[in-house]
Amino acid sequence: AVHEGHIVSAQELTVLLQPLFTQNSRNLVLFLQDRLSIDDFTYLSESSGNKNLFQNEILQSSPSSLALPAVDCEATRYLLSFLQESRDWKLTNVTNLNVSQLELNASKGNLLVVQLQPLVSGLKEISTLEAIAENDKIIGRVTMDLQERGIHFSVIYTAVRPSRISRRTDVMAELRRQLMATEEEDNLSYSPLNVTTGNYTCILFYAGNFSLRANSSVFIDLTNATFVTLNVDSSASECSDSNTTLSLKYTKPVNGISSLEIRFLMTNKFYEGSARQWSTLESVEIIQDGVKFAKFNVSAISAPAEYSFHCQLVGTGNLYPARLVPANSEAKNWDVFISALQIQGFNIENNQFSYASDCTGFFTPGIWMGLVTSVILVWILTYGIHMIMQLTTNNRFDDPKGPALSVPQTE
Repeated sequence: AVHEGHIVSAQELTVLLQPLFTQNSRNLVLFLQDRLSIDDFTYLSESSGNKNLFQNEILQSSPSSLALPAVDCEATRYLLSFLQESRDWKLTNVTNLNVSQLELNASKGNLLVVQLQPLVSGLKEISTLEAIAENDKIIGRVTMDLQERGIHFSVIYTAVRPSRISRRTDVMAELRRQLMATEEEDNLSYSPLNVTTGNYTCILFYAGNFSLRANSSVFIDLTNATFVTLNVDSSASECSDSNTTLSLKYTKPVNGISSLEIRFLMTNKFYEGSARQWSTLESVEIIQDGVKFAKFNVSAISAPAEYSFHCQLVGTGNLYPARLVPANSEAKNWDVFISALQIQGFNIENNQFSYASDCTGFFTPGIWMGLVTSVILVWILTYGIHMIMQLTTNNRFDDPKGPALSVPQTE
């Protein structure tokens, strides 16, 4: 029993998960999502009119179950590594969502990791409702395959970070734009990817969601592989005072793609107009299976060389503040979506991001709305004053003691 408002810590979670390592079932399935909160079950459940969600009766049909309304992000962030250290599991990343072809050794423990679809995707504006409904189908498909094969298993359904975060009163009192240079460690869902040369860090890279879509059909979510499970090879990255290349290599990210490499090419140049050094993300390259090469030119991603760069939305969409523009024919087959991007390739100190230069302009939509409203109100006030000033008094009055005033009809 967990009292209201209690957040399960990492130490408490390790104690609660101990029965997984002592029971007869030697197979564990981890469904990992990017965001999930208890409100997703209550707000999007059948009681709210959505009958296509949470139709799997795993909790009801299982002999034992445990539901934790709130778990510390620090605990879920390192859940996969904790499970691997707790037991001699055979780790298998399920990418094709079909376990019927998997060869599971019943004499050894098997840990199946299923990466679910992100709740927020800018590629086709997939809503949270549709994403959770699709993830629910995936969970049902995987569990049904295991049950039909007579495999006993346990299931963990969780996420890296919460989907809904309530604002604290102390933060609201001093509301301001905060980036990773000043945020508290507890607010981070995971640590940024760092590339080191010798004893110092030369590249820092972070993204809330890092996803690709090939040929408008194959969806590739690289967020967890890049920042959580660290199933990425960045050894080919290069650093210098003038040019920096962040190379991210993935092995079999999805079924049908054996290798995928993504390069971020940055330069550091001196501009006489501003009399200072500026770092610029010049281009992004995608290399599939060592043969297919796609190149994107980058717009509006630059910052003073001493700063990092931050942008809430970066990708191939036309409405994104920072766009990736296809530079060759192969690039047109790819869609890229990066949310909460922060990157720095020069002048990194203390292995932390420097002050961030944001891609959002000074005139935000809220400021424009205030300015337009103010202009309309000023115009109405000016018009009203002008009309009042045009009013004149009569220059002729009727004297009751004198003769009556006669105004001929001809006048």
